[in-house]
Amino acid sequence: MKKFFVFLLILLLILSGVGFWGYQKLTEFVHTPVNAMQDQLLTIERGTTGSKLAALLEQEKILEHADLLPWLLKLQPQLNKVKAGTYSLTGVKTLQDLLDMINSGKEAQFSVKFIEGKTFKEWRKNLENAPHLKQTLQGKTDKEIMALLDIPAVAKTVYEWNNMDGWLYPDTYNYTPNSTDLELLKRSTTRLQKALDKAWSERDENLPLADPYQMLILASIVEKETGIAAERPQVASVFINRLKANMKLQTDPTVIYGMGESYTGNIRKKDLETITPYNTYMIEGLPPTPIAMVSESALQAVAHPAKTDFYYFVADGSGGHKFTHNLNEHNKAVQEYLRWYRNQQKGAN
Repeated sequence: MKKFFVFLLILLLILSGVGFWGYQKLTEFVHTPVNAMQDQLLTIERGTTGSKLAALLEQEKILEHADLLPWLLKLQPQLNKVKAGTYSLTGVKTLQDLLDMINSGKEAQFSVKFIEGKTFKEWRKNLENAPHLKQTLQGKTDKEIMALLDIPAVAKTVYEWNNMDGWLYPDTYNYTPNSTDLELLKRSTTRLQKALDKAWSERDENLPLADPYQMLILASIVEKETGIAAERPQVASVFINRLKANMKLQTDPTVIYGMGESYTGNIRKKDLETITPYNTYMIEGLPPTPIAMVSESALQAVAHPAKTDFYYFVADGSGGHKFTHNLNEHNKAVQEYLRWYRNQQKGAN
């Protein structure tokens, strides 16, 4: 009997030793290096168990001896709070790093940049080239996309002209993998609507604009005329003054927009004399739609233009513009600019 108890004690000691050894091995296992490549993505489906996660990591050749993972997760349940999503393995070096990542729920983030002053045609190219973004709009016309975005009735000419320009908010948009291009555009449209509503509701009194859409059209012209935010209120004041005086806007960016693909870098005299809906040298008032995406700076400049009696402006050679009160002053400013330009050309040669 005594021998039996001795044997049993030895057996218990062996088993406890093995158990301790196993516990220690599993505890150390969490520090195992993983084979994660830079920019590699890992997608965890809903309902992924420890066994499924082990199989996935083994299949993707991310973790060796992955069969130990379910035991580790049972031993340390605090590590088993896996959240569905797509995760970036950039910077992940150990199993602990990987588990921390997929337990955090912080999915991989990507971004696409929409730049003010550009057209929807140019923005669509950015969307199509955005990584890990579901493309649901390929093959759809602008008119079909507009219907999906539910643009307000105030912009009814958008539908008449099938023109999306101006109706999206420029910014950098972050998204997670498998987001859709339509979702991004909806976010952009919503932000533009809010910015436009705010600018319209807080606008100065007595602006010669009938509705928010006209404000958006004029803001797009201001956007194209200058990239200097500080002088946009002055640029806006010129166009506001012209509208009040029933003068033609005579702005080159609208002419260029109306020329479409025929514009090759220069505006000729015949271009200024060719009637298009956007040739503001020929038509009265505003063109029918915006000519570009607008920044909030341009919107605010139109909502609160500078109080001036300027009716003209021309480039001054330093990146900005010289503003003048009448045609005589304007012609002198044009001559100054031309002299500067010729000197620059001589210096370049």
